[in-house]
Amino acid sequence: MKIKKILVANRGEIALRVMRTAKKMGIKTVAIYSEVDKNAPHVTFADQAVCIGPAPSSESYLKADEIIAVAKRLGADAIHPGYGFLSENSRFAQQVEDNNIIFIGPKPHAIEVMGNKLASKDSLEGKNIPMVPGTKDAIDNPKEAIEIANQIGYPILIKAATGGGGKGMRIVEKEADIAEQMSRAISEAKSAFGDGSVFIEKFISNPRHIEVQVLADQHGHTVHLFERECSVQRRHQKVLEEAPSVAVTPQLREQMGTVAIEVAKACDYIGAGTVEFLLDSDGKFYFLEMNTRLQVEHPVTELITQLDLVEEQIRVAQGEKLRFKQEDLKIEGHAIELRVYAENPYDDFSPSIGILNRYTPPTGEGIRVDDGVIEGSEIPIYYDPMLAKLIVHAPTRQEALSKMLTAISQYQIEGIHTTLPFGDFVCRHDAFISGDFSTHFVDRYFDQETREDILQKEVEIASRFALGLHLEELSKLRLPLKN
Repeated sequence: MKIKKILVANRGEIALRVMRTAKKMGIKTVAIYSEVDKNAPHVTFADQAVCIGPAPSSESYLKADEIIAVAKRLGADAIHPGYGFLSENSRFAQQVEDNNIIFIGPKPHAIEVMGNKLASKDSLEGKNIPMVPGTKDAIDNPKEAIEIANQIGYPILIKAATGGGGKGMRIVEKEADIAEQMSRAISEAKSAFGDGSVFIEKFISNPRHIEVQVLADQHGHTVHLFERECSVQRRHQKVLEEAPSVAVTPQLREQMGTVAIEVAKACDYIGAGTVEFLLDSDGKFYFLEMNTRLQVEHPVTELITQLDLVEEQIRVAQGEKLRFKQEDLKIEGHAIELRVYAENPYDDFSPSIGILNRYTPPTGEGIRVDDGVIEGSEIPIYYDPMLAKLIVHAPTRQEALSKMLTAISQYQIEGIHTTLPFGDFVCRHDAFISGDFSTHFVDRYFDQETREDILQKEVEIASRFALGLHLEELSKLRLPLKN
């Protein structure tokens, strides 16, 4: 069945990203929006747009029944959930199917199984999937947690069974802290996901976060599209990603890709998904989780494979077979993505809200910007703080790093703080340039003293620039001397 109209159940840059591919494919689009998003670019870009409710996401973008009602009323035959919001909600996916609408994503069963970290591990039991040592079931008894921790050794990681983004996650270094940290993790998980289930894993002390993109059709064909390096994070949330990873050898790439495909097949996966791994300093990797949706960082994979993953999602949802086999795929060049968040990196990445008084993204060969804002846009407090994704592609990693630094310098944003200066810091740092870094990059290299030094240097540069402009204006005002 050919899809003719897609309702995009999301907002911001990902909504616009999906709509652009749909338009390229000749498919009409429907935008939904909250009252605060009424002038957002994704609203004006769509063929049709419907206000779904007030600003809070619980009253708008999370209203599954209302979203489905809008799709039916406007004749949308498919719904693309983007990422976040309802994208990994198996009940929503089931509702969509029950209303004879195509859900552009995996089947509800796959979302349900892989959406719960304990259930996903259980589904992979008996298969040749390397796992981090830890509990198989949810745990809420500190005494039991202490016994397990003493068996697998400290440090341990107390982790929410559902959700992601670092919520409900606590690192524990010693026995005396287990009870308090477990209580906090349970409380945070319950608040964020409505489920306080937590489990325990051995904490891999100096890991890299590597993920593998998979793509599967409805005819039993599954391929991997190589790996992404996602180790530069703040509060367990990715900020900068690249593909391929400098830490992954061709042999390791093949091994991880094979495991990723096996994980996808274990839950009868359909569409685009991501299998995440931890890679330790000895080159051993462990299954972490599977994200049953399009990832924020999917553009770096698109650039090194020359594929449009949203287009592939839509084709798979229409029942088409994959147009390529594993042996047809190869890595072309190097890509880096910086998430441009409305955050102040000098103040522990605190949220920054306001009006974009100036907004001019960079352009040029090998530079891509996926954004969902324009000059004059209001940045509200209600949603994820990501304004845009700045992505570069070049023949080599060194050239990509240089291109990213140039693009950052050309990106003009005024009115709020962003993570652009942090991206500049990362791309200039010796550890990142050398490839010798881990998920502790921010804690290790971007501490309070470093942030203060960088801020002071920027203030000095800005002051000198302002003084130069002032002196230039004074020289223009001077009258010529009379003879």
